[in-house]
Amino acid sequence: MIPISTVVLGPEVEAKVLEVLRSGMVAQGPVVAEFERRFAELTGVKHAVAVNNGTTALVAAIQVQDLQPGDEVVTSPFTFVATLNAILEAGATATFADIATEDFNLDAAAAEAAITDRTKVLMPVHLYGQTVQADAFADLAQRRGLALIEDSAQSHGATFEGRAAGSFGIGCFSFYGTKNLTTGEGGIITTDDDDVADRLRVLRNQGMRARYQYEMAGHNYRLTDLQAALVLPQLDRYEQTVATRKQNATALIEGLADVPGLVVPRELPGRSHVWHQFTVRITPEAPVSRDEFIAKLTEAGIGNGIYYPKLVFDYDCYRDHPRVRISDVPVAAQVVTEVVSLPVHPKVSGVDVQHIVDSVRRILGA
Repeated sequence: MIPISTVVLGPEVEAKVLEVLRSGMVAQGPVVAEFERRFAELTGVKHAVAVNNGTTALVAAIQVQDLQPGDEVVTSPFTFVATLNAILEAGATATFADIATEDFNLDAAAAEAAITDRTKVLMPVHLYGQTVQADAFADLAQRRGLALIEDSAQSHGATFEGRAAGSFGIGCFSFYGTKNLTTGEGGIITTDDDDVADRLRVLRNQGMRARYQYEMAGHNYRLTDLQAALVLPQLDRYEQTVATRKQNATALIEGLADVPGLVVPRELPGRSHVWHQFTVRITPEAPVSRDEFIAKLTEAGIGNGIYYPKLVFDYDCYRDHPRVRISDVPVAAQVVTEVVSLPVHPKVSGVDVQHIVDSVRRILGA
């Protein structure tokens, strides 16, 4: 079976973890600080503040906006549930706008139409490894006096017109085990705002600036040196990691571009896609349903996944939630019935790519 994702960390990661273990300092310390410095460089920002997971990154970024009850965050309905959970945990109200089919991301014009007098935050999601139309969201946030929080969980190093995801507003990244860069569990928040960075660092440390000097009601959002040790060697080779993902994605696109009933993803002009996922659409013109397509892929030994099978608010626990404002999002509602992700990670070989292409073409009668 070709897995949909895989994690192979290698001997250099083992050596770094052993170094931290032998140091006796496994909580937040100098290795976390080095991770923050390196990731700020990758993203092109002044500050990177590490936290214990990607959801925490989103929660903390909202919390430092000092929102009041009833204040709203506009986001995508086509995302992982952490996006919505973070809004609710931070005490805000979630509202939604539709997405664009060409990149699966929140549409800027739709987001502007969803803004009300209670909207305080725009939270676009850079889905699957490609950014939103970032300049449009930065302009919209500035014109309407809104905070821009980028859910960049899947888009480490992705760029729009040469600027990285997480550099247009406040960036929130995940380093979960299946991400392009991983600490097992972990997150980071990026910003050019000195005050925001300072508040985040105090917030993550129980509200302390120095020991027993409390300045706000805080939390324990800290990352450990042991976790940060996993990612530093990955950063050393990240350029090659992305290059391999791009190579696999290019081969899949070339092999599948002419298949009837199949829409392949593409890297849009001015953007650099890091291919966290390679997500195709099985349209009504296909000779098989999506469920049949998935079953036949699995029979052929090809791992796959549906990211995501429902709109984020389309579950009982959210449908009647008083702080979830459901809206009509026809593009997203169609997309969730069509998407399937195929393996694109660096451990997918050229032979694997050819097997995926041949199998998909056979299943769809091409």
